[in-house]
Amino acid sequence: MKGMVAVAVVCLLSGSALAPSPVRAPGGGSCPTAPSDSFWHAPVDGLPVHPASARYVASIGAAEPLHPDFGSGLIDGKPFGIPITVPAAQVPESKVSLDYAEESDKSGYRIPQDAKIENGPASSEDRHVVVWDKALCRSYELWNAKPQGGNAWHAGGGAVFDLRSNRLRPDGWTSADAAGLAILPGLVRYDEAAAGRIDHAIRMTVPRSDQSYVWPARHQAGAAADPSLPPMGLRLRLKGSVDTSRLAPQAKAVAEALKTYGAIVADNGSAWYLTGEENPGWDNAQLDALKGFKGSDFEAVDASGLMQSPDSGAVAPK
Repeated sequence: MKGMVAVAVVCLLSGSALAPSPVRAPGGGSCPTAPSDSFWHAPVDGLPVHPASARYVASIGAAEPLHPDFGSGLIDGKPFGIPITVPAAQVPESKVSLDYAEESDKSGYRIPQDAKIENGPASSEDRHVVVWDKALCRSYELWNAKPQGGNAWHAGGGAVFDLRSNRLRPDGWTSADAAGLAILPGLVRYDEAAAGRIDHAIRMTVPRSDQSYVWPARHQAGAAADPSLPPMGLRLRLKGSVDTSRLAPQAKAVAEALKTYGAIVADNGSAWYLTGEENPGWDNAQLDALKGFKGSDFEAVDASGLMQSPDSGAVAPK
């Protein structure tokens, strides 16, 4: 996790939230990546523009292009995107040792030894592991994950998320992401784009963030106390006036989601990088069209009115 390095050094009201398409789990249940009333699924296309929108966009990079940080095949010999591991059968509980155990879940992980690692097993980068346990409806997420053999893993930090719950992590806690949010619900998935509809906000990185966070984020990894920098948890949307009509289907699904649900600042990294799953089904030529948009095509929104409770990810009823 790019934002975790900083940690180590220093120690939706308008519109109706549509229910996500259910995913059938073993045994006949269903396991969406977030509850239907979660902030992830809350439309923000009708929310007011944030008063500091222009400053935030300028600090991220008004002239910088949008970048889909996912696709098919290899870049510089490595796969790209965050892979989602879905176990075919229930996995026994794993032993996970953690560098930042004080803000991590210390137990409850069920991670297959062959779970895929971001950018491949030899990666020297963020090495996220995301396991979607559809049987128990949980997501097990690690940053800087390294298999140890014998059903054991070592990681920089980690979190276990009950995907049927809106409960947020304790205030001030990180996760496998700097903002303390789950990664899985914010990933652009191939099956969603192929179906033509992505019904949630998208995880996004920014080069520098403020030393603050706003709901639903629980943690910051800011470069400075600077009000011109975006806080963790900030919601941004693609402006409604931006023409997306000529995009190919995969890119159009992403762009329309950015208009309706927006992007959430979840970690420090490159400007306007959207995170999606590593998947051979992606058409990289289609996704590359998203690079034609730039920072000035976005605006920050005031999503404070969506909050029902500071400790819950559920949006306030209308």
